[in-house]
Amino acid sequence: MKKILVIGSTGQIGSELTRELRRQYGNENVVAGYIVGAEPKGELKEGGPSEIADVTDGEMIASVVKKHNIDAIYNLAALLSVVAESKPKLAWKIGVDGLWNVLEVARENNCQVFTPSSIGSFGLSTPHMKTPQDTIQRPLTIYGVSKVTTELLSDYYQKKYGTDTRSVRFPGIISYVTPPGGGTTDYAVDIYYSAVKGEKFVCPIKKGTMMDMMYMPDALRAAITIMEADPSRLVHHNGFNITAMSFAPETIYAEIKKLKPEFEMVYDVDPLKQSIAESWPDKMDDTCARREWGWAPNYDLRRMTIDMIEHLEIKLGVKH
Repeated sequence: MKKILVIGSTGQIGSELTRELRRQYGNENVVAGYIVGAEPKGELKEGGPSEIADVTDGEMIASVVKKHNIDAIYNLAALLSVVAESKPKLAWKIGVDGLWNVLEVARENNCQVFTPSSIGSFGLSTPHMKTPQDTIQRPLTIYGVSKVTTELLSDYYQKKYGTDTRSVRFPGIISYVTPPGGGTTDYAVDIYYSAVKGEKFVCPIKKGTMMDMMYMPDALRAAITIMEADPSRLVHHNGFNITAMSFAPETIYAEIKKLKPEFEMVYDVDPLKQSIAESWPDKMDDTCARREWGWAPNYDLRRMTIDMIEHLEIKLGVKH
């Protein structure tokens, strides 16, 4: 059975991905890597092994990999877009220097590596509708710059050393489990919390601003599926476009209103978030992912909205 290390296991994606990997590969085969101050708790801590695994310390990562005979590393360590803009040096240190450490460990220990990229890797000069798999990438944020670099660096290790590196460009990810952590697309999570709590939602993104989105179950499935894909079918390895839905704030609001007719939303646009959102694609073309490893989402906006509200009502203790 494959032995897996999840770096960033307590983050927005990592906390759910670690649980899903344990369900599929066995609790004892998935190590929850974390940094001091962000220790696993509850099910994440009790459900399997955990280790301090800071990407800025290559020797530490190597020690964990050797101790647990790791075959595959899911490297999720990163600062999200808005947070990264306030801490660009730290964002680079974690996202790029950290990846270099992980890739070196993987090269020396023959490990697979998954390091997610993002729609943030694109910029204003990128075609915004049906954004091609291979196209110009000139992002305006340090988050985007670091993501383009991770794609290129991962491809470099793939071609020069034969290291099995793989990644997808995640759109905005929506989940009811872990609160958002400073991303431009976080409004699409916050809006559901407001709706379930019966609060008026103040939207930081301008009406008409389209962005690609995805429900967390599809994101987890994508991360696992690409790592299990037949390598002989892969023309690309890193930075696969994947998407499930694309919508503007008024679209998701209208969908929620079908279930919560009393729900209200107003706009108070955040200039930083808006400028970032406008530099990202409206809709990516994920043809290559569909063709090369069988990608297809299970959730559209309607199905996700029903599921989100049902789970948040339980989580928040709100009566139906």
